[in-house]
Amino acid sequence: MKIGIAADHHGIKVKENIKKYLEKKGYEVIDYGTNTSDSVDYPEYAFKVAKLLKKEEIELGILICGTGIGMSIAANKIKGVRCALVHNYKEAKLAKEHNHANCLAISASLSMFKIKDILDTFIKTKFSKLERHQRRVDMLNNNK
Repeated sequence: MKIGIAADHHGIKVKENIKKYLEKKGYEVIDYGTNTSDSVDYPEYAFKVAKLLKKEEIELGILICGTGIGMSIAANKIKGVRCALVHNYKEAKLAKEHNHANCLAISASLSMFKIKDILDTFIKTKFSKLERHQRRVDMLNNNK
């Protein structure tokens, strides 16, 4: 599985820890920045990952910033991206199972223990494909 990851200046350390964790599990993780602690504009990094998701060059996206809010808003501007801001494994499971989320936004303030739980749950959970969930995802994908 090919996973794109990006962070703003608040999320660099978390991004590096996530990369190591996922690579040890055998995933291909592609880093789209930032790699500086200097203040950066988070939408730039969210857009990089989201555009690659849209083109299906990566299978999942992971975005990290101070709260995760800005990254999720930015990523969801790109048609076909369903980025969920999650704080725990239950939200990660439901985001994937019900909303067919293809991108996670995570707060840099979460513990790595919690982040690992979120990542494992998100990656292993499958979209339910129940008619009501598919109908809603179709509505999201077709919104003009």
